[in-house]
Amino acid sequence: MAAAPPDGQEKVIAAAQHIVKSLASSKNAADDMIRILSGFDNRLSLMSDLFPPPPGAADAVDSILEADEGTSQEEGEDDDAAARAEAEWDAAAEVIERWESPAAGDRMVFGSREDAEEYLAAAATLAGAPGPRAEAALQAAMARLEDEFRHLLIRSASPLAAEDLQASLLRRLSLTVPSFNSSAVDLDCPSFANHSGEGGDESGGGRNSVSDEEISPYLIAPDTVGALRDIADVMLRAGYAPELCQVYGEVRRDTLMECLAVLGVDKMSLEEVQRVEWGVLDGKMKKWIQALKVVVRGLLAEERRICSQILAADPNAEEECFAEAAKGCVLQLLNFGDAIAIGKRSSEKLFRILGMYEALAEVLPELEGLFSGEAKEFIKEEAEGILVRLGDAVRGTIAEFASAIQGETSRRPLPGGEIHPLTRYVMNYVRLLADYNASLNQLLEYWDTELNGSDNPNMTPLGHCVLMLITHLQSKIDEKSRLYEDEGLQNIFLMNNLLYIVQKVKDSELKTLLGDNWIRKRRGQIRQYSTGYLRSSWARVLACLRDDGLPQTMGSSSALKTALKDRFKNFNLAFEELYRTQTSWRVVDPQLREELKISISEKVLPAYRSFVGRFRGQLEGGRGSARYIKYNPEDLENQVSDFFEGKKPNA
Repeated sequence: MAAAPPDGQEKVIAAAQHIVKSLASSKNAADDMIRILSGFDNRLSLMSDLFPPPPGAADAVDSILEADEGTSQEEGEDDDAAARAEAEWDAAAEVIERWESPAAGDRMVFGSREDAEEYLAAAATLAGAPGPRAEAALQAAMARLEDEFRHLLIRSASPLAAEDLQASLLRRLSLTVPSFNSSAVDLDCPSFANHSGEGGDESGGGRNSVSDEEISPYLIAPDTVGALRDIADVMLRAGYAPELCQVYGEVRRDTLMECLAVLGVDKMSLEEVQRVEWGVLDGKMKKWIQALKVVVRGLLAEERRICSQILAADPNAEEECFAEAAKGCVLQLLNFGDAIAIGKRSSEKLFRILGMYEALAEVLPELEGLFSGEAKEFIKEEAEGILVRLGDAVRGTIAEFASAIQGETSRRPLPGGEIHPLTRYVMNYVRLLADYNASLNQLLEYWDTELNGSDNPNMTPLGHCVLMLITHLQSKIDEKSRLYEDEGLQNIFLMNNLLYIVQKVKDSELKTLLGDNWIRKRRGQIRQYSTGYLRSSWARVLACLRDDGLPQTMGSSSALKTALKDRFKNFNLAFEELYRTQTSWRVVDPQLREELKISISEKVLPAYRSFVGRFRGQLEGGRGSARYIKYNPEDLENQVSDFFEGKKPNA
């Protein structure tokens, strides 16, 4: 047994025990109190004998001691990690600072792969690193990477001569630029589908599968894309997206604008468009139609693909960069279209405007699809507004053309009754309208055509428009026919012009628009003009060959002979006058020309044969009988064959 404590000591322990019992409510509290009191007197440590530990207390103490040791170990490891991180930051800062020293000179980080990898790794390490040195080094790194990013973008887009770029874009991008018609666009290229290769790339999508050789020199080479993407990843991670987007937008915008200029689309104000002569403007409008498809389906589609590769780490930055790069190019195209749409209207512009309308309508969904967010809404609103104004310009130009037909004031009749230039111009113009059937039916759907003269409710809007224009033309031709004093020549003129109109309709899509019934009615009019010609030109000749007015004396009679001499003389004079004048007239259509000659022969020759046969005996044997019966029927037929050939008088 342990020895009993001395008497004084026993009292102290008893007092302490009493305090502990009165204050402590748990094992922990008791232990803490014992530890405190024993600090005052080591004799109080004997209290442990009086308070036996609860079950497991020893194990708990051991666990606490082990935990304390573990915490100390982790704290040591954290200290080591912090030291290593700080060492890495210092090493990264040293790399950046080395490139900022005079010893670096004008060297480019991306002059070698090893330098680029080391520098990018250092810049990435400094992103988010604390401390003034790390922050200063990061700023220096971002400034240098921004410069190198700009340099790589510019270097990768070396310009070509205009003809080289045009050929390269069309050959290497293999764009589809279908021709609208012979009067508008004559560019013909292989299908854009040929541009897609087998398989895909990291961007996905068939149109992105482009071999290195197919990429235009004005875009970016694949090896440069990788370097640009590496720079972009580091700058985006470091929070420098605005600076990155500004550089990308500036450089690529300038490159795309340069491409646009090479394609022949110059920046022109409304005033400049109004002042330029038509021959120059026509060429610019044609180039615009070509360039619109090249830009949307070639340059911008490829720009979008490259942009998505370089800025794959941040979709928002990708959208912003592409919008900044592409908007200037798109707006310059749209602004030219708008200047044309709201400019002065004249009939010669119509088919170019229609070509522009159809080109923009065709690529508009693709153009909108290249953008997103606010940029998409902005481009969509601008393009759709210009499309509407181009449609207004089409309707307005057709109205101007109709007014021009009605207002044509030339008063000089064409020699020989030939086809009037107005007829040729209007019908060729109208015939080209049919090439834009779908677009014009849409644009003219609600157009006022109350003057079209159609009684066909099933006629299309374009059909109504065409009928209106041809009706105006026929009215003008009727008016011009009255410029001829000779009624026969009036009918020749009307036949020539109406047959030309009918043939243009019959041999084109206009036949579908106007219908067979319209053609039949106009052919009936041509027959009426033919009858009018025969009546007006040959009535006097045929009157000489009738018995009416001849003396009815039986046998030989001086009165009858005199009358017959007058008849033959008048016939000869009338026929010779017709021969002199109508051989200079011209019936343009060979078939109509032969039909008229046959009609003349069928009317004149039988009457002449009959008249000569009945009265030749009255004049034969007399003095100078050959002067009166100058022609036999075969002579007349040969002379009729010379009619309507447009021979010059005395030729």
